[in-house]
Amino acid sequence: MRYLYGCMAIAIILATPGEAASPGERRGFVFAKTNCARCHAIDRFNPSPLKIAPPFRDLHLRYKVEMLAEAFAEGIYTGHPTMPAFQLDPDQINDLLAFMKSLE
Repeated sequence: MRYLYGCMAIAIILATPGEAASPGERRGFVFAKTNCARCHAIDRFNPSPLKIAPPFRDLHLRYKVEMLAEAFAEGIYTGHPTMPAFQLDPDQINDLLAFMKSLE
């Protein structure tokens, strides 16, 4: 039952009118939920749990999402102490960017 609710939640969050989420978008969502959702809003509606963490749906207003690929590959390092440093492999980058673009 828990799996069913999880699948339904992913479908509701990711689906756009008349279009289902791609496998990459779904993998990107899982990555974001696992690694980012503690601080960032990763959906289209809710505020970020950590006020200073921008919601993923707004990142395209600050950056071209495609331009984040290099930062994800080299490692994200920020000046605030609660943001962990991490590096993604190419497949993870593609999936996370696909998910982020789905929120635009």
